[in-house]
Parts: sequence; C-alpha cells; structure tokens
Amino acid sequence: MYDREMCRVEDRDKKKSKRFSIGTMGLKTLGVSRVEKLKIMANTRSPRMKLWLIRATTTVLLWTCFIQLTALGGSWGPRVLKGWPSCFTQDSHSATALDIKLLPSVPARVLPPKRVYKNNGYLMVSCNGGLNQMRSAICDMVAIARYLNVTLIVPELDKTSFWSDPSEFEDIFDVDHFITSLRDEVRVLKQLPPRLKKRVELGIVHTMPPVSWSDISYYHNQILPLIQKYKVVHLNRTDARLANNGQPLDLQKLRCRVNFGALRFTTQIEELGKRVVNLLRKNGPFLVLHLRYEMDMLAFSGCTQGCNTEEIEELTRMRYAYPWWKEKIINSDLKRKDGLCPLTPEETALTLQALDIDRDIQIYIAAGEIYGGKRRMDSLQNAYPKLVRKETLLGPNDLQYFQNHSSQMAALDYLVSLESDIFVPTYDGNMAKVVEGHRRFLGFKKTILLDRRLLVDLIDKYTSGVLNWDQFSISVKEVHQERMGNPTKRLVIPDRPKEEDYFYANPEECLQPSDDETFVD
Repeated sequence: MYDREMCRVEDRDKKKSKRFSIGTMGLKTLGVSRVEKLKIMANTRSPRMKLWLIRATTTVLLWTCFIQLTALGGSWGPRVLKGWPSCFTQDSHSATALDIKLLPSVPARVLPPKRVYKNNGYLMVSCNGGLNQMRSAICDMVAIARYLNVTLIVPELDKTSFWSDPSEFEDIFDVDHFITSLRDEVRVLKQLPPRLKKRVELGIVHTMPPVSWSDISYYHNQILPLIQKYKVVHLNRTDARLANNGQPLDLQKLRCRVNFGALRFTTQIEELGKRVVNLLRKNGPFLVLHLRYEMDMLAFSGCTQGCNTEEIEELTRMRYAYPWWKEKIINSDLKRKDGLCPLTPEETALTLQALDIDRDIQIYIAAGEIYGGKRRMDSLQNAYPKLVRKETLLGPNDLQYFQNHSSQMAALDYLVSLESDIFVPTYDGNMAKVVEGHRRFLGFKKTILLDRRLLVDLIDKYTSGVLNWDQFSISVKEVHQERMGNPTKRLVIPDRPKEEDYFYANPEECLQPSDDETFVD
C-alpha cells in the first residue's frame, strides 16, 4: 500500500514537473516587449509583492530540482533517495542489490587476510599410511610450505596401503575450510595451474622422499633449491619427515593450528560423530577403548599371544605378503615382554578391572574387526557387559556411505574418542598418539597411557599366582598414577629422534597451563 501511494505521488510530481518545464520554456520564447512590461510591473510592485515573487520562484526551482533528482534517484541522486520505491519497469531490487555488492559479505569478515609473499614454486605431497599417520604428515607439509614460501597443492591421500581406501582429501576433510583458514600463512590450491598440471601429467616432475625426522633447515637447504629449479617438487612419502624438537616456535604452533583447526572433518562425518556421542551421553559417562587387536597390526608386529596355530600361520603369511613390512622373522614372546605388542582383549579386561574402572560404564570400541572375533572378546564382554561399537549404535543405512572407507570410519572413531570421559589405547600407534595430543590440547582430558612392558610382567605374575588380586591391582595403579594425560615434558633424544616423544602426542608448545599443572619428567 505504501509503495503504491508513493508511486501515485511520484506520477503527480512528474506531471507537475512537465507543466513547470513547459512554462519555463514559454518564458524563453516571449518577445522583448513582454519582458519589458514584466520588468516595469515588477518595479512598480510593493516590497511585499517582491518578497512573494522571490519566495514563489525559489519554491518552484527547488521543487523542480527535487522532482528531477527523485526521477534519477538510483543513478546519481542523493543517497537518501535510494531507499524510495521505484515505479519504473527496471528491477525494483536493483539499488538494494548494488548496495549488497558494495558491502563486504559476512564470511569475508571472518576469513584471515591473505598472506602476500613471493611464490618460490609448488609443493605436491602424497601421504602414506592410515588416517592419523596422514593427518600429522599434512600438518608437517603445511608448515614446510609456509617456511619455504611455496604454494601447497591439496595433499593426495594413500590409496595403496593395507586398507586400500579410495577416499580423497575432500571425502574426509572440509577442503574449503582447510584452504581458507590457512590463507594468512600459506597459499593452498586444489590443483596445479594448467601449464604445470600438464607437465606433471606427462611425467615431467621431480619426485622424491624427504629424509625422515629432518630439521626445517634441511628443507631450506635441500628441498627449496629443487623447487626453484623445477617449479614443482613432489614428495612421495610424508610420514615422520619433520623433527619433533628444535624447531622454531612459530613453526611448532603452525603445526598445531593445522591439526586442531584447519583439519576439520566433512559435515557428514562431524554430524554422525555428534550423533554417536549424544547416543552415548544419554546413558551416562563412557570410555573409549582403542583396542588395536586387529589382523593387520598383529601381522605387522608379529604378536600372536593367545592365537591358535592356524591363526599364527595366517598372520605370518600376511606379513610376508607385504614387501614394505621389512621385519619377517619375529619372536612374539620377546616382543611382548619388551612392551611392543598391543594388549590382548583378555589382558585389557584385567587391566581395566585393576584400575577400578566401573563395570557398568559404557565402553565404546574404537577399532576395526577384532582378530579372533567373539572367542577373543568374551572375557572383555563378561567383565564389561556394556560394550558398544558404532555398528551397534547406528543402523546399516547410517554407515552405508562409510563402508569400505576405513579412513572415514577412523575419522568417526576419532571424534568419539575426543569427546569420551576416558580414553584408553592398548597400543601406541598413530591414532593413540594423535588423539592423546588432541585431548591434551582440549584441557588434559583423562587419557590412560598403558605401560605395556610393566603391565604384561604384572599380568604374568598374577596369572601364575605370584601376585594375588589386591597386590596386582595396587601395582597397576601405582604404575599408571602419572600416566593419565597430565602435563609432562616431551622426551628429547637429539641423537635418536625415532626414540624421543612424538610431537603430536604432546605438543607442549601449544598447550595452555592447567590449574594444577605439575610437569612430570
């Protein structure tokens, strides 16, 4: 109604404007004698008449200008006129659309500003291993690209490992968030510029694995000259390629920023993870058990505790089938005593009971298929009847998309592990380490880090009758009193980097001090 009234007013104004325009033009065509008469008449008028004529003329001129500006409104009239409705045939929203284009969009305000730097070339990387092995490698590669002032191409994920997961980066991680959230540090592209992409497709690219546990100076001195020479360098192995310690503080913090901020899972994975957590929370607190008693781990490590003859032979054949698993002849008993084997389900049940974990707590199994199936899980199930998995909490339709995508399944377990009241890994593999570090970052959430070497010794003494239950339980508690995810210094061994503490398990440069911070050496 308001718009129609304004349009009527504007139409009347146009007609008035037209009449005034005609009258003015008529004055310009009057003869000289007529003008002279008007001047004489004006001179003979009283001062009051003169004042009236001035006011009338001024009013007419101002009103004419006002009408003309109203008609031109959206083009070059005063800004206040742009809010008035238009009666022309053009789109009534054009002025508003113009204003929207001139204003910055909301997302642009929250994005960090682009970092401007001279681009030294392009870095391509192919990650190897499972999800968390690749996750930490991606963090390293971002930091390396930043310090070499090169453009990083979105990393390629491993599709040839034991799991043969065909997932691309964007199937697991929010690729747009990854790119935009890091734009103030490093330029990340989804693919090479066309000319360089063509060269790579023709096989004209320098490919190499970098040296393990290297300092950032290695990349400045050895890798950067290659990038400058070839324009593109492809690193085909990226796990454990950057040293844990002795790196610039800004580099360490950037590794954390990528891990805890930029590497966000896809919306589909995030939403399903929240759903699983909500289902668990409805029934009270829950513990996540990363039970790494899976076929690939047992074959790789050569650990066969509790396996029958047929299973031992099957695991041995599998180990020989993968040439990149270099260790073939393995003494399982010796490895176990050295603490290099994942705990069996039976050993895990005894450990949780000795730590006084409530029998009625929900235990979410974050793992693939347990080797030996129900036979091996019976003891754990009897001790803790509320065992659940994602497959028991969700329907087949919920997980249909994730079938045959082990990394996406692992991403779901990762999210649930972060949210758990207690996290217990039975082996210190990549997931155990990365989740441990992430839980430290979230406020030193309770993570029970099992000392397997001491545990198996105590378990053997208990099962052989050397220790009674109370002695066994007290000893287990004492061993793990300071292994609950509390603040601790990262172990540094300059001459043996593979033996020192892993950066992503304890990124202490990025952690906020806790209220009761007590560092353990």
